Amino acid sequence: MASQGNRVIRVFVAGLGAVGRRFVGLMARQEALLAARYGLRLVLVGAADSSGAAVDPEGLDPLRVVAMKEARQGVSAYPAAGRPGMHVRDALAASPAGLLVEATPTNLRDGQPGLDCIRDALARHIPVVTASKGPLVLAYRELVAAAERAGARLAFSGAVAGGLPTVNIGRRDLAGSTVLRVEGVFNSTTNYILTSMAEAGTSFAEALAEAQRRGIAEADPTLDVDGLDAAAKLVIVANSVLARPAVLGDVEIEGIRNVTPEQVAAVRREGRVLKLLALAERAGEEYRLSVRPTALEAEHPLARLRPWEMGVRYVTDTMGVIYAAIDEPDPLPTAAALLRDVIDVCAGR
Repeated sequence: MASQGNRVIRVFVAGLGAVGRRFVGLMARQEALLAARYGLRLVLVGAADSSGAAVDPEGLDPLRVVAMKEARQGVSAYPAAGRPGMHVRDALAASPAGLLVEATPTNLRDGQPGLDCIRDALARHIPVVTASKGPLVLAYRELVAAAERAGARLAFSGAVAGGLPTVNIGRRDLAGSTVLRVEGVFNSTTNYILTSMAEAGTSFAEALAEAQRRGIAEADPTLDVDGLDAAAKLVIVANSVLARPAVLGDVEIEGIRNVTPEQVAAVRREGRVLKLLALAERAGEEYRLSVRPTALEAEHPLARLRPWEMGVRYVTDTMGVIYAAIDEPDPLPTAAALLRDVIDVCAGR
């Protein structure tokens, strides 16, 4: 139980899909650790999904919210606090939130509803933790400037390859160096498909169907297989790590939809491995950005990634080469990355 000396953080969660609801579960599961190690007590004062919202200044029960979602109920059915049909922005405004955790679905067209939620929170000087790519891809500089004006933190380490600390490594741990090259396998769905094609000889369609059956690939896998998800993550890395203002249109994108088993087998016979590689390569004072199927030498660390793994490799001028990978077969590590950012923002780390 949190002691009276713990700092109370009133949290509003926008989006209760696979990542959002797991974050809410972590609020309960990690309560004792947050209190003992960081002096924090998180209180869920509001949450919103496609059904509407639930708002209670005294706090919702996180485990009850999770149970409702697992029973396929909308959060607006929460007893007494439920507000059917209430828009997420109205719910945020009606709550006494001191922190927005934004986990709405990826929307690379206009970033909504996450983008306006983040704008609203920062306008109220409320710090934001997000795992959503759309707002960062479409309005990175605007949101960073708004956060600076508001004196409120904007944290997003979970937006690039889930629990993998891609952004943290680049921004914090490579400080004082120049990044010459970033290589990333940022999308686990495509990594699973290409690995299955290489090791089991399955077709693209068969591998995709299995990824969908396992719940890793979406019913509409366009963002994954056409390379847009990886490109969005590369844009975030370019803006936040490389200080290279970038949008999706700056990335040369080729997905894996047209990759055949014969191509994969031919690459393998050459002793190489095909991966959907996100690449930022320094050219003078600029960076060239691309996402495409790439044949990597077998000894390359990204070539050794297993089906559900993602990885990043930074090549620098003074810190050598740094590589990190994560095995993420489900969304829990992404939810844990949200919690990591909450701790960073609220405990002043």
